[in-house]
Amino acid sequence: MSAPVEQPSPPASKSHRRRWIAVLAAVVVVVAGVLTAVLLRSGPGEREASPGSPPGTTESTPAPVVPVPSSPPAPPPSSSRSLPVPGFGFPPLWPFTGTADALAWQQSYRSGGHQPWHLDAGSTAQSFTQGYLGYQNVDLVTETTVHGREAWVGVGYRNPSGTPSTAGVIHLAKLGSGTDAPWEVVGTRDTLLTLTQPRYGAMVASPVTVGGRVTGVDENLVTQIRESRLGLVGQAPGVPAGGQNTPWSVRVSFRAPVGSVLTIAVATGGHVTDVERFAVTAVVAG
Repeated sequence: MSAPVEQPSPPASKSHRRRWIAVLAAVVVVVAGVLTAVLLRSGPGEREASPGSPPGTTESTPAPVVPVPSSPPAPPPSSSRSLPVPGFGFPPLWPFTGTADALAWQQSYRSGGHQPWHLDAGSTAQSFTQGYLGYQNVDLVTETTVHGREAWVGVGYRNPSGTPSTAGVIHLAKLGSGTDAPWEVVGTRDTLLTLTQPRYGAMVASPVTVGGRVTGVDENLVTQIRESRLGLVGQAPGVPAGGQNTPWSVRVSFRAPVGSVLTIAVATGGHVTDVERFAVTAVVAG
């Protein structure tokens, strides 16, 4: 008896083929959407995990590192002053040249009471004005203000009516340590007559341009340069000046050892007495 003959399958209908095409198209759309989402999630701040990162994590892009210099930048040049004496905030003008000089006086004062006027700011200011600068007619203390280790002493003269008139305000500071540290002149506080060039504490060479501003009528500005041990080391003849806050300047030659602290003083007068106003600054010979 012969085997039954297998009959061929009937051809797929057109509707069946269309269903398969629709399924394939849907799959393509889904895959495309997934790929697009993955690409959109990748941004400049994220990237694929590095080989050492745990699975499923991403790494953030590190912030840029600013190089650190091997040494800090140099500070801007100071516009205030030089400090020839360590631990003392001002150039010492008079009467001591430094802390060793002041200490020597302290020892003599403690042992024998020598020159007690160094402990009085008014006496020191007056001695500086008359004895050191040579302004003999400036013979009065008109005001005194002490604040801690600093003092401001007004010195002046009596006008024709007998009223005291201030010619300058001396700035002093305690030099050294201890309750018996002496007063040291370090400059002046200026108003109508100022001395702003060269700057306070600057190192200068000869000749030096000295200047500032003045308010007054028919003034005659006389400039001198002194060193506490040598005395007068430079001077310029009188410069006519006047007006309201008017600039003035003069060139002054001097001779002094390098490194020595110098006192530059300018004075004017002649209306009532020889010196009616003055101003002082401190510089270092270079």
